[in-house]
Amino acid sequence: MPPDKLTNVISTGSREIDDKMGGGVPLGSMTLIEGDSHSGKSVLTQQMSWGSLQDGFRLSFFTTENTVRSLVRQMISLNIDITDYLLLGRLRLFPMEVSQARTETMDVLLQAIQAEGAHGSDMIFVDALTPCITSSPPEAVLTFFEKCKRLCSAGMTIVIVVHSHAVEKELLVRITSLCDAHLRLRTEEVGERLIKAMEVAKVRGASKRTGNIVSFEVEPGFGMRIIPINKAQG
Repeated sequence: MPPDKLTNVISTGSREIDDKMGGGVPLGSMTLIEGDSHSGKSVLTQQMSWGSLQDGFRLSFFTTENTVRSLVRQMISLNIDITDYLLLGRLRLFPMEVSQARTETMDVLLQAIQAEGAHGSDMIFVDALTPCITSSPPEAVLTFFEKCKRLCSAGMTIVIVVHSHAVEKELLVRITSLCDAHLRLRTEEVGERLIKAMEVAKVRGASKRTGNIVSFEVEPGFGMRIIPINKAQG
């Protein structure tokens, strides 16, 4: 690992959250973040990208849900200011308009990911892959994940977000089997409160035990705030 890199894991920037993920997702992993709408997938992804930038890594972030301006604004609302990293070239943002695509989106995205790796990016984030999945046959989706896994075996780190309701159950099972880490998010109703829960389904190579379920809220100006289990249940 180059001397300017401060860790060998993908960090959220929060030791408490990283501990719940087995100490952090190891570099060289293909990570799947899965859940329904408004379950906290994008917030978690943004926290992971922020933590990794702070740890000295170079990132490429593909988004189907934001423009560059709206993503920067969204992250600032979570007390994550990525402006300097963009100006320094440490973070590259790529909005994707899948509805306008006239070619096989999975192939185009894979080529773009490979190009970013060649450009010097240590990590690739895709939030979210869902539009590409729904517009592609299952075989193309699996081929995409298989090729991403090969890139990770060669040293790249890739984090992919999908909406679980938009992916057939059998396909989702096959996708998760290919991934090194699987974080499943959902929204739960506790009394009169809606909270978000993250299940750490698996993290291969984790330094600590996984299988944890983490309850959290998204607090404006702060980001992810873990809720103790007794408070979440109360």
